[in-house]
Amino acid sequence: MATESNGAPAGAPAPQDAKTSSASAPAKTPAAAPAAAANPEKLTPAQLKAKAKAEKAARRAKVIETKAAVAAATPAKEAGKGKGKQDGQPPQSKQHRGSMSGRRPSIGGPLIEKEKDARSGIPECFSHVPMAKRLQLSQTHKDVDPAVLVAGQQMAAFAIKDSISRLEATLLAFKKVIESYETPKGNSLSRHLVPHVLNPQIEYLTECRPMCFAMGNAIRLLKTKINSFDINDPEDETKEELLEWIDTMINERIKLAEYLIARNAAGLIEEGEKVLTYGRHRLVEKTLLKAKEIGKTFDVTIIDDPYERGGQTLAKTLRQAGINVLYSPNLGGLRPKVAGATNVILGGEAIFANGSLNAASGTADVAMAGQNAGAKVTVLCETINFDRERVSVDALTYNEIDPERNTAECFRLLYDNTQDKYISGVVTEFESGGGNSPAQAILALLRMREDPQIA
Repeated sequence: MATESNGAPAGAPAPQDAKTSSASAPAKTPAAAPAAAANPEKLTPAQLKAKAKAEKAARRAKVIETKAAVAAATPAKEAGKGKGKQDGQPPQSKQHRGSMSGRRPSIGGPLIEKEKDARSGIPECFSHVPMAKRLQLSQTHKDVDPAVLVAGQQMAAFAIKDSISRLEATLLAFKKVIESYETPKGNSLSRHLVPHVLNPQIEYLTECRPMCFAMGNAIRLLKTKINSFDINDPEDETKEELLEWIDTMINERIKLAEYLIARNAAGLIEEGEKVLTYGRHRLVEKTLLKAKEIGKTFDVTIIDDPYERGGQTLAKTLRQAGINVLYSPNLGGLRPKVAGATNVILGGEAIFANGSLNAASGTADVAMAGQNAGAKVTVLCETINFDRERVSVDALTYNEIDPERNTAECFRLLYDNTQDKYISGVVTEFESGGGNSPAQAILALLRMREDPQIA
């Protein structure tokens, strides 16, 4: 056509008579439009902006169309391989949910995927309650000692469960750290060891599993001991004194305390008495064996934790020692079983400043039932597990979520809280009168003994 052939070529200005021709011949205007659109000098800024927006929208629509085509082809491809279950074309939201559940590992699945969904079923009101988790080595601090790595993994996997066992493992790991420590040039041990060496170890252990009360007390005492050294003290002598302090802590606050508590509590068991306990606690076990060793005759009723089943092991141990044992697998029928007991002996994880007891879930039920039945309720606990500063009135403030029994439908707390009014006395490594003290008197007991490591 003549109008198109007269259009301005690329890079050359349009001739002046083209305007006159297009204006005088309206019928040829549609044919001349492409030539005018091809010349950017003919478009106003507003037209250029509109054109760019239209091109962007076209590209976006093309991308969306491509993604939709790929998504439509994927289910058919998976169905042909037999990897998915498909009935027609489900909505896109259901496909997404199905794929996520398909990638979610079972109990033995990949660790990182398991940890990602570990807290997915926990309600928001319990989001403050911590839970143990196993960390990959790539997630650990580069300065964490191998001995601490082993201890942390064992705690996270619950190979080391109770507070005293965790305390001993922590102190032994810290001994390895101190033995291999060398003070950098220009620093002193008392100023460098805690912030640059010990703190990364403590943070790692806390990430693996929330710190128990015994660990917290011992670490506080260890830091106080380190800070008491002068900056000019020789490093070798300082390290040797720290290692001796840790050995003394293990021997006196763990091993000796265990022996004294078992001896004191065994003396409270009377001849022919009917003793009731819950689950399996090492102090209770040693107390009952000690009472049998000194010649006392008594019967034992074990109400087992329905999840841990530690009472089965305790029942076998006591029967091998010649003690009559009645075993109950759970808390069912608790009242008639407690009604026949005269002494309820329980083990504790910690005791707060207000006298309340932190112990394995189910302990509070047994203590309340025993107190209501008129039986003595005796708690065994080392003073390293005493919390001098905090109080507790419920089980929601200081607790842990059981990682092995945490699903999308429910979860379980590891500990419960027993108020001091349900406790007749607490047996510690310190002898006091008949061998026990009221739960409310723990602070007075510690002050009276004037223990420099606690006071």
